[in-house]
Amino acid sequence: MRILITGGAGFIGSEYVRNLLSGEAPSAPAPQVTVLDKLTYSGNEANLASVAEHPGYTFVRGDICDEEVVDDVVSGQDVIVHFAAESHVDRSIAGAGPFVTTNVLGTQVLLDAARKHGVGRFVHVSTDEVYGSIDEGSWTEEWPLAPNSPYSASKAASDLLALAYHRTHGMDVVVTRCSNNYGHYQFPEKVIPLFVTNLLDGRRIPLYGDGGNIRDWLHVSDHCRGIDLAMRSGRPGEVYNIGGGTEMTNKELTELLLDACGVGWEMVDHVQDRKGHDRRYSLNIDKIGEELGYAPQMSFEEGLAATVSWFGKNRTWWEPLKAAAAL
Repeated sequence: MRILITGGAGFIGSEYVRNLLSGEAPSAPAPQVTVLDKLTYSGNEANLASVAEHPGYTFVRGDICDEEVVDDVVSGQDVIVHFAAESHVDRSIAGAGPFVTTNVLGTQVLLDAARKHGVGRFVHVSTDEVYGSIDEGSWTEEWPLAPNSPYSASKAASDLLALAYHRTHGMDVVVTRCSNNYGHYQFPEKVIPLFVTNLLDGRRIPLYGDGGNIRDWLHVSDHCRGIDLAMRSGRPGEVYNIGGGTEMTNKELTELLLDACGVGWEMVDHVQDRKGHDRRYSLNIDKIGEELGYAPQMSFEEGLAATVSWFGKNRTWWEPLKAAAAL
């Protein structure tokens, strides 16, 4: 099987690539994997160092919005798993242009190339943020989309575009929507690696508003297992929610991170809340569980401890990233 992974040098994409080529993913034997990544600030070839010499691995540096590059790399592929996206909410609030360009236009370019070259399956990796905010209960895949940030609006648009290509052209498209990811190799602008690396350096951490915003946390390894199940066995034209089953407030998360790093609340700055900050996310994962056999395997306690330990042991990975991004 020949698989094209867009955004494969990023946090989640690189985990998926490493799993595929190590044989950890159940789609063994290992496929031929091509990574297409622009290597923007959050894309890092070092994330793929462990598979760089694998005979089934090819890396192409390029932009998913570049029709010529995409046409060339898509030719001959059996499957596309599309991770590439601008994904940081705060950056989208500061400037929405790159989010619309990459997330919407880039997805359209990929879909057109996949249709032209007869790619067998297109897996579009998305986010629970497209649903907006929910006070009670959990979102099913049929829930209306109501995004509240430029980032989530651009992802909702790309979801609908991918599903439209299934309905209009009969393409084999599957969409996955995940809850908040965490784990090793996560770019340190996101809350868990930002807080951990700041605390390891004796720096203070910013907590938005009253800290009452609730998120469901999903370890990156569980997310990639869910994506692989959807890639192999998902029904064409369907959406699958992938969650971790661990909901907590940002204040509760902060307390766990403070404890893990051996410091107290004196290291926390309470800052003005983010504009349009969604109050609560919660995914219903019954569909992927019943149809594809998915269930999260990594407990949050175990996953968080492993994540904190990894960042403590890998300063040479994150220190240059934080310096370059002025985080």
